[in-house]
Amino acid sequence: MRLINIGYGNMVSAERIVTIVSPESAPIKRLIQESRDDGRAIDATYGRKTRAVIIMDSGHVILSSLITETLAARINGQGGTENE
Repeated sequence: MRLINIGYGNMVSAERIVTIVSPESAPIKRLIQESRDDGRAIDATYGRKTRAVIIMDSGHVILSSLITETLAARINGQGGTENE
């Protein structure tokens, strides 16, 4: 299992990520709110601005303060903290 650092020492399994999207669009904002209402949202921003939304295959929605490009680079092995 490959773990990806999504910021502030929080890790997620790279194999379980479905997509990483920007939180700016109205449909993603609705998805975040629905996830919070259902208890499927995980806020890993530590009070900072949400810059990326990670959607997992389990239906969980993870909020990260790192930008989408940084997370994509970490998944592709081009930098960042990874543990195998």
